Amino acid sequence: MQVKKTWKRVDGVLLLDKPIGLTSNDALQKARRLFSAAKGGHTGTLDPLATGLLPLCFGEATKFSADLLDADKTYEAVLKLGVTTDSGDAEGKVLETAAVNVTESDIFRVLPMFTGDLQQIPPMHSALKRDGRPLYELARQGIEVEREARAVTIHRLECLAFSGDSLSLRVACSKGTYIRVLAADIGRELGCGAHLTALRRTVVGDLDLVNAVTLAELEALDEAGRMARLQPVDALVHTLPIVTVEGEAESRFRHGNPVDLPAGLSGKIRVYAGDQLIGVGEPGGDGRLWPKRLVQLAI
Repeated sequence: MQVKKTWKRVDGVLLLDKPIGLTSNDALQKARRLFSAAKGGHTGTLDPLATGLLPLCFGEATKFSADLLDADKTYEAVLKLGVTTDSGDAEGKVLETAAVNVTESDIFRVLPMFTGDLQQIPPMHSALKRDGRPLYELARQGIEVEREARAVTIHRLECLAFSGDSLSLRVACSKGTYIRVLAADIGRELGCGAHLTALRRTVVGDLDLVNAVTLAELEALDEAGRMARLQPVDALVHTLPIVTVEGEAESRFRHGNPVDLPAGLSGKIRVYAGDQLIGVGEPGGDGRLWPKRLVQLAI
């Protein structure tokens, strides 16, 4: 007889080191089951080919997941020179091969061309939708549709290693950057073509892979050990300024009245009552913080 899974309330952020071969949702569901968490979500998709940092939110932390979607990311990518594929990665069909007559000087000449503000055309093998259908579904049917170029920013592009037909890069970039498109564009500029063979995300916003845990490590822990790996509910917004309401001000705020903010404070802020996080919000047009402008936590 199969025992029905019992779900419970779990609040916090898990920094997961996603393995290759799993979709982001597959990884989320595996982690969610290990915690028996009733509610969970991730903060931005990693392709099955990619590994590395995938922040997962459980319970009340899901209210802040959108704050990480716009964050900058850092990746370590491996390119195979001399081979172009239709998907821009190792899973695609080979379109063209070419001799690789590339020197280290060529690499350092070309990389600066791909830093700063760029226009990227999203690949057909992507989750973007056209008339409600993901582009990758159309691509699998041999259908190609026109895509508009998108503005992205490459903050840093470093060569980590270069040997023969293998080039390893570190890419710090804005949201929406397709590393497989970057790989293909670099290969084109080098005159031999290229595609992405490995991708690892190491940084999302202010979160770093060094603090992440793998699914295998989680499975080996008991319940207390797993809970100890959870970051606080506000881990995704921990860089925001803090305003504390106490005493009469807290009572007034909880009853719908605004609180005055320190001069010069703008943008999103975290609001605490003592040492308890109430929520995150932005000042109104009058410079005060109103409860109705707060994403409130039920903890």
